[in-house]
Amino acid sequence: MSADPLHRAGTPQRSTTSPPPSGSGANAIEVRRSARRRRTVSAYREGDRTVVLIPARMSEAEEQRWVNVMLDKLAAQESKRVIGDVELAERAERLSGQYLEGRARPNSVRWVTNQNTRWGSCTPAEGSIRLSHRLQGMPEYVVDYVLLHELAHLLVPGHGPRFWRLLEAYPRTERAKGYLEGVVAAERLPHLPGARGE
Repeated sequence: MSADPLHRAGTPQRSTTSPPPSGSGANAIEVRRSARRRRTVSAYREGDRTVVLIPARMSEAEEQRWVNVMLDKLAAQESKRVIGDVELAERAERLSGQYLEGRARPNSVRWVTNQNTRWGSCTPAEGSIRLSHRLQGMPEYVVDYVLLHELAHLLVPGHGPRFWRLLEAYPRTERAKGYLEGVVAAERLPHLPGARGE
């Protein structure tokens, strides 16, 4: 008899693994059905898989609906996770190696709360990069774009053709720029009473 409560004797369980829906961020989804589980559904990441735990009596349609709900919940939780300065510096090092041949080497990379009109800034003479706290919670590809943008400034100070050539290798440059432009545009929209159920 296993010590694992999910695999106790007398607890029939079926487990299926399937490819994820596009954009889920995981390589595979494993659905584990349990007769002991009556109503609750839960999910967690396990390496490159997402494991969804459901009651055994659920239909295939209910299973698919709950898998989608739980993937959305996990993605929302992960997008709210705030990475610290140490992880930000590690990402900068990874991005520099991946897209700038490791040539951009900042001395410091950190979040700041005093940048409300720009997403990031760089002081090449000091080798310092600062990202606005407003980026926290945005999709990772957007944060990576801003970080890469500032890393490129360590190599080329201005925004001329040489600078933009450095960013050509990053595949989500245009998408990230569009996302940030959308955020700025939304902030400029007038507040409409009643638009949020007021």
